[in-house]
Amino acid sequence: MGLVYSEPACQSAYDGDIHQLYHILSNDPSSLNVREKYNGDTPLIAACRRGNLRVVKYLLDNRADVHLTNKKHRTCLHYVSKRGFSLLDYLMISILMPILLLGYFLMLQKQRQNVALMEAVLSSKVNVNAVDYKGNTALHYVCKRKSHRLVPLLLDKNANTKVKNNDGETPLDIATRLRFNKIVYMLKKTQ
Repeated sequence: MGLVYSEPACQSAYDGDIHQLYHILSNDPSSLNVREKYNGDTPLIAACRRGNLRVVKYLLDNRADVHLTNKKHRTCLHYVSKRGFSLLDYLMISILMPILLLGYFLMLQKQRQNVALMEAVLSSKVNVNAVDYKGNTALHYVCKRKSHRLVPLLLDKNANTKVKNNDGETPLDIATRLRFNKIVYMLKKTQ
């Protein structure tokens, strides 16, 4: 289930098949930054969409271009910022929560994975203030998703808190509108 790519490198990155990706890149090194014809995704963007940390690290170690955007003008950082819990995650958490708090530990593990993914992408020279076709930066998306663990990571990399999206909202405006007080506090503290 998920996206289907016509480019084998993108599909392998999305599926998390690091061995297949290794073979593809060994045979054709130019596939490292190949763009999918339909949506313009690169293997790095595909891996970030799915949250495949090992693949992201592998691609970054092989110098994948973090500045490339897809047809929506989104970088890999935008997709890391948009990651949240899937419907299946919520279902598993709600079912397992009463059973020895297993759901809680599952939730913590998913949050840690998102933090590790963000740290990996931020360790490269990615532009933290890149805007997509909606005018949103990565900081806009983490504010929308109430990702209070990711906000400080972006702020530490000097993410601009004053960028307005196409709706005229800054990340602070979004956090204030959605009443995410912890994020509002973090954003105000940097200004």
